[in-house]
Amino acid sequence: MADQQHRWQGGFPKIGIRPTIDGRRKGVRESLEDQTMNMAKAVAALLSENLRYPNGEPVQCVISDSCIGGVAEAAASAEKFRREGVGVSITVTPCWCYGTETMDMDPAIPKAVWGFNGTERPGAVYLAAVLSAYAQKGLPAFGIYGEDVQDSGDTSVPEDVKGKLLGFAKAGLAVAYMRGKSYLSMGSVSMGIAGSIVNDTFFQEYLGMRNEYIDMSEFVRRMDEGIYDPAEFEKALAWVKTNCAEGPDNNPAQLQKSRECKNQDWETVVKMAIIARDLMVGNPRLAELGFGEEAMGHNAIVSGFQGQRQWTDHFPNGDFLEAILNSSFDWNGIRSPYLVATENDSLNGVVMLLGYLLTNTAQIFADVRTYWSPSSVERVTGHKLSGDAACGLLHLINSGSAALDGSGEQTRDGKPAMKPFWEIGEDEAKKCLDATSWRPASVEYFRGGGFSSDFLTRGGMPMTMSRLNMVKGIGPVLQIAEGWSVDLPADVHDKLDKRTDPTWPTTWFAPILTGKGAFRTVYDVMDNWGANHGSISYGHIGHELITLAAMLRIPVSMHNVAEERIFRPRAWGLFGTDHPESADFRACENFGPLYK
Repeated sequence: MADQQHRWQGGFPKIGIRPTIDGRRKGVRESLEDQTMNMAKAVAALLSENLRYPNGEPVQCVISDSCIGGVAEAAASAEKFRREGVGVSITVTPCWCYGTETMDMDPAIPKAVWGFNGTERPGAVYLAAVLSAYAQKGLPAFGIYGEDVQDSGDTSVPEDVKGKLLGFAKAGLAVAYMRGKSYLSMGSVSMGIAGSIVNDTFFQEYLGMRNEYIDMSEFVRRMDEGIYDPAEFEKALAWVKTNCAEGPDNNPAQLQKSRECKNQDWETVVKMAIIARDLMVGNPRLAELGFGEEAMGHNAIVSGFQGQRQWTDHFPNGDFLEAILNSSFDWNGIRSPYLVATENDSLNGVVMLLGYLLTNTAQIFADVRTYWSPSSVERVTGHKLSGDAACGLLHLINSGSAALDGSGEQTRDGKPAMKPFWEIGEDEAKKCLDATSWRPASVEYFRGGGFSSDFLTRGGMPMTMSRLNMVKGIGPVLQIAEGWSVDLPADVHDKLDKRTDPTWPTTWFAPILTGKGAFRTVYDVMDNWGANHGSISYGHIGHELITLAAMLRIPVSMHNVAEERIFRPRAWGLFGTDHPESADFRACENFGPLYK
């Protein structure tokens, strides 16, 4: 079994809190020391109490040793942050400070400034001055300023300030955690899909990541030479036999595999899942078995498996590998998901990663397969759509690679949900497994056989679908659509589902419409979607994705997030305020990739 601590061997970035102060001694600075440091302590407590790392532990904050009144103290704070592994910076102050003397100058660290809204000292004046300096120096920073005036002795953090601090910190930690990690390409380009043309320049300059590559023949080598933990394989196979129910075989009788061949396929796909995980994060057990090089892994935070067609025309498909690793549980119990993109679609893998790092929950990988208009549904099934689905639906369905969490069998407050692994109960994991059948793969698509997961997502879950696209001359562009999963009557779902491939998992998704642009109608959402795949995250996290995209200098071309929820660096407003979407493109182009 892979050592879970080994998985997190690089540790996690910390949040640095910088209390800045008016440096004038003999009365001014002394009167502000306690208030300023208490602001820093309040922010550190807020973040540690509300945010967790992917392993479930509370986020750690580091506070500068002293308030920062000038460049010497700023340098001392920066040195401490380097030693402590700080990857995100938040400056707090209730007063005027010397802007360029106290600011954080590290260009690779996401940064925000909270200027206390009080009348006794000009915290707002410092906030405006230092944000102006950040813009002038080409170091975009997020400005945080409470709407209501606070009294000087008020040590609370207002609700609107809390929301911005938490949103910024979540996105900043995602940026910091990706840096230095890998995308592991298992195979190459699948069926000419552009997203599986792995763009190493994008990963390096925008995400700070490296790219690792292995040929799919490495799976054959490891299976043939026994480069996996045999004890874990036996444990996993026994678990699969108990928990993974095999569904009916839809293939023509003459093309159906024998029971013996299906049993062999199960053994193969279980080995593939173990090997893919070991390739991503390593496995100390392999060193004990004499495979020291293979034990190291590729330090991959996300990966992609090509599969089609060079693998799947001959070997069992990768659906089990992808679905079980993307889920929050397997034969080793409940754990954090491993992220694997179907068909090595690295661009969809990236948005899976972004959604995961913001929520700590599993992600649903799917084809954006079909737009069903209300009239089409009524014509085919006689059913009139209503509720969230009244304006039409998107059928999200792909050969069984979606996380089993996507079944919606976990609950929060009695409603379907997808939760971080530390909140998932054993009974909820079992319900997700029981809601999934493993259907013998369609030989029309997968000549080598295998099994595809088949489940139906429960309705009523808030969801956000996203997609990253590469555009020549622009670079990466993000699309976001918030909406809801929808329940259909069983017979209606059955009629619609059977028109495609009923052996695959389905999510019926109703995007929230705004009446304009790409969200004028559901058809417009489908018509403007930039590629064949999308990643679906639990919750309405579009605003958090927008914040994260701004940090990475990735413009957002399409979203349905209300303007009051959007939080970008203050400098974005200097590129225009009437049309924020256009300003976003100009700002991202001007400042360029974070790591270029």
